Amino acid sequence: MIDAGTSFYIDKTLYNGRPANSSDRLAKELCTYDLLDRLQIPYQRLDHAPLPTIDACREVDSILNIDICKNLFLCNAKKTEFYLLLLPGKKKFRTASLSKQIGSSRLSFADHDFMIQFLNITPGSVSVLGLMNDKDNKVQLLIDKDVLSNEFFGCHPCINTSSLKMKTADLINRILPAINHSFIQVDLPGEPDSIQ
Repeated sequence: MIDAGTSFYIDKTLYNGRPANSSDRLAKELCTYDLLDRLQIPYQRLDHAPLPTIDACREVDSILNIDICKNLFLCNAKKTEFYLLLLPGKKKFRTASLSKQIGSSRLSFADHDFMIQFLNITPGSVSVLGLMNDKDNKVQLLIDKDVLSNEFFGCHPCINTSSLKMKTADLINRILPAINHSFIQVDLPGEPDSIQ
């Protein structure tokens, strides 16, 4: 259905777990469900048309009753250090503050070629679940404290035609250890509900 005030399709049905019919799903998406199933992690799924911006996620947020995280893929000026930053969808990203906290100057958005190389995902589909493809730990995960303080978090299954809701504790205590990744907690300034 096309909702009034939006220009993208949202199936408002909340599904538990992976799609029953996966014939039209990409392999990278199915791999995320395989990982979650292997770890026996419960999650809800909402299917929709590609969401072009974080603002387009607002209705998805409302249906899932969460705040979909921004997942920003960053690098240093020399393109030798790479970061995946999770922060609340409504929170502003402040480069200077983050650079100071992690000791990496001149952070910028990394080229999409690195995103594909390290995470096997494309722009618009960046997800913490893409770290399962980073076998050599080239990407350091950074999580804003406000994401960690929520019981649930939302992300894409490595493609932006679905959104998932799961417990934050499952990400921290089960998923990250299983894919051999740790995280650094950061504290970006500003009110979580301020809009960019």
